[in-house]
Amino acid sequence: MAKKQANTPEEVGTTGHEWDGIQELNQPLPKWWLYILYATIVWAIGYWLVYPAWPTVSSYSKGWIGYSQRDQVAKDVAASHAEKAVFRDKIAAADMDSIKADPELFNFALAGGEAAFGDNCAPCHGRGAQGAVGYPNLRDDAWLWGGSLDAIHQTIKYGIRAEDPKTRAGMMPAFGQLGMLKRDQISDTAEYVMSLSGNAEDDEAAARGQEIFATNCAACHGPDGKGNQALGAPNLTDELWLYGGAKETIVETIYSSRAGMMPAWEERLDPATIKELAIYVHSLGGGQ
Repeated sequence: MAKKQANTPEEVGTTGHEWDGIQELNQPLPKWWLYILYATIVWAIGYWLVYPAWPTVSSYSKGWIGYSQRDQVAKDVAASHAEKAVFRDKIAAADMDSIKADPELFNFALAGGEAAFGDNCAPCHGRGAQGAVGYPNLRDDAWLWGGSLDAIHQTIKYGIRAEDPKTRAGMMPAFGQLGMLKRDQISDTAEYVMSLSGNAEDDEAAARGQEIFATNCAACHGPDGKGNQALGAPNLTDELWLYGGAKETIVETIYSSRAGMMPAWEERLDPATIKELAIYVHSLGGGQ
């Protein structure tokens, strides 16, 4: 068989480079490769002319077709808002139970509520709505003002101890600061409160605190300590504590009271968004 011989320096020439007797040939590039290179150069020049490409002192070249990604994004956003407006108008006009009964509206409200929660509520309640000291966990069943759809909606809309005239405004007296109870009485009352959830450490103190509780606390928390949602008085028989269940913390609560607040979102969010938030919060697992 005939052997194919490689190009020789005499045939193609060299670049003039030589290492250890090895010469670098000046081998021409394949035609197909050169044609592709030339095509990409022509394409790039055409792209520069047709589309915005070159920066200027205060702006940029607009291109022959005047295309703008910013304008395209604005159009896409406007189209998305127009599509969503159909559902949001329905949500704004419907009551909470009707929204929940409509699968399409319900799923839309869930998605919108989750986004609104992340933007407005997560800084206090946590991204997962797990709460923190002084900020309620929205995934359990301990609701100060009720966990129904309508109750949650009202709480979000008017807030807690906010400036809105319809806000939730339950208040516990600062028994120590106001001189209503002495330190030892407050300690005994805290011991009794702990006994309601089976955590008392001093039965005699708890027995003394029971009488003090009946006189000063039962009117709001109930004679059995199970709370009153109409007043925002928490259930003291479980082990779910907004500010903590250690005796020192309970003593501080009785002595100084607590006055946590939540904004009234009525002036900050539109009606549809507030309803979406209520739907989302109710769906987290703690809604009644």
